[in-house]
Amino acid sequence: MSRLLFAKEGSAIYISHLDLMRVFQRSFRRAGLMLKHTQGFTPHAMVSIALPLSVGVSSQCELLDYELAEGFSVPAREVAERLNRALPAGIRVLRAYDGGRKIRELQYLRAVITMEYDRGVPDGASEDLEALFKRESLLMDKQSKRSGLTQVDILPLIRELAVERKDENTLLIHCTICAQNPSLNPAMLPAAVEKYAPELRPDFSFIHRENVLCADLSPFR
Repeated sequence: MSRLLFAKEGSAIYISHLDLMRVFQRSFRRAGLMLKHTQGFTPHAMVSIALPLSVGVSSQCELLDYELAEGFSVPAREVAERLNRALPAGIRVLRAYDGGRKIRELQYLRAVITMEYDRGVPDGASEDLEALFKRESLLMDKQSKRSGLTQVDILPLIRELAVERKDENTLLIHCTICAQNPSLNPAMLPAAVEKYAPELRPDFSFIHRENVLCADLSPFR
């Protein structure tokens, strides 16, 4: 399998995961790159995206694995160039390469959460938020396909966290969290603020994925 590192930003953040898969399949065809398909009555293109991205979240570290059909020997660099001419605005291939680490080795996700306050950042909010995430536990409801609604302590799933005041109306939460087995959705962090410190609830929050990491915090590629 070969791999793409791509960004999903701008208006493209509102494309769902399933639609994004279709976007890439169509873009491969428009770029003159035939994907390999599975065998059987309902063949599927051999493409997969690690850690599906929630609608409304931007990213500069998405990974897509693909396999071209037999007879299509195209250098990875050319694959990236041809796809970027075919993809819609907001989706851009940053790098294409052959091989890559096993997805099971992907351990952490680094993200930044932008929290905006229309009336200005509350006094002492940075310190109070850092204190919140240093408690002994933060229990949050989590929906699971297997066990339904359960309570999870999210603190053990946070590897690193820092709060930065960007300007008088904006706070940034920089975090490194577990990406899988188990995983933590970064949206749980502003949800925890709303539950445990409602006076610090932002008027608007936005999540951006910055990188995916191995266990030693090196970039996962």
